[in-house]
Amino acid sequence: MTADGGDGPMIALERVCKRFGEATAVDDVSLEIGRGEFFSMLGPSGCGKTTTLRMIAGFEEPTAGRVWLDGDDVTLTSPRHRNVNMVFQDYALFPHMTVAENVGFGLKLKRIPRAERSGRIDEMLAVVRLEGLGGRRPAELSGGQRQRVALARALVNRPAALLLDEPLGALDLKLRREMQLELKRIQKSTGTTFVYVTHDQEEALTMSDRIAVMDGGRVEQLADPKTLYEQPQTAFVADFIGTSNALRVSVDRREGRHAIVEPAPGFRIVVPADCPVGGELQVSVRPEKISMLAGHGHGANGHEGSRIEGVAVERVYLGSVSQTVVELPDGDRLAVHELNDDDVSEVAPGDPVTLLWATRHSLVVADALGARP
Repeated sequence: MTADGGDGPMIALERVCKRFGEATAVDDVSLEIGRGEFFSMLGPSGCGKTTTLRMIAGFEEPTAGRVWLDGDDVTLTSPRHRNVNMVFQDYALFPHMTVAENVGFGLKLKRIPRAERSGRIDEMLAVVRLEGLGGRRPAELSGGQRQRVALARALVNRPAALLLDEPLGALDLKLRREMQLELKRIQKSTGTTFVYVTHDQEEALTMSDRIAVMDGGRVEQLADPKTLYEQPQTAFVADFIGTSNALRVSVDRREGRHAIVEPAPGFRIVVPADCPVGGELQVSVRPEKISMLAGHGHGANGHEGSRIEGVAVERVYLGSVSQTVVELPDGDRLAVHELNDDDVSEVAPGDPVTLLWATRHSLVVADALGARP
């Protein structure tokens, strides 16, 4: 990485590690975040995403590796000398100050002239759609409004990047979904680089240009939302991004470029993989990619994809979809999601069913990072 200013990424991490005593929180992470990008770090609690964010902010110093901001090496630079701002889940608003005073607090510390300060405050309140509320205090605002005040306060300083650590966690589900769209709108309107930390896959998929899925201090996969969902590279990513069925299978024969798993009549999985006969594969298939037909025998002749006969053991209504759990002859179970429209099946627990899906939906995934077959 070299100091190329406006031509390179806004943020770059170069083989960054962070250890606390014997525990490794972040393990050899390298990534680049583009200018004006909405970039998310997604993973379960303890995966290293917040520690990574804090190293970008300067609140934690890497044990090894380097952090770059706008082409400059800021690995050892203090937080107040980095042109980034951070937004937390608890907002950290001053209760005794008005909305306008909260938003303009950083500008006042920087001794920005009053007239310019007032103009920038008004401009930012318009961006976050809080015009006319500058005289109110935080206690007089809703949770979503307080969140937008925190965003305005962070953005009014015109940072190179805005770092957000699970900022919507305290909001109820309906408001959280509304704020996801607001955040994306604000990010696009300002052109600011957003780096967003969350454990919520829906948040990440809704807002992000790209997502780094983290586990155990490492980046399991970094890609755009559609690629992560449609082409997960590891079993962890497949399971963490949405719902996924996992099957460990052994290849019985090959047909051209496809591996065929056919241990018994009524059980055939076709996998687009270069795996020899006898080789083992970890296969993932999304529940909504599976078609379910009542009874056995469907597709026995002519269906070129995967086909498995089983028995429905559980059916759950989930609102927009119904989930049916199907037990296979070998004892494994697959979940099937069907839209609750006029064509939804009337399968009940105990009914025989046939499952069909296209070859392209049989995804080969690694058990762990760096362990693809």
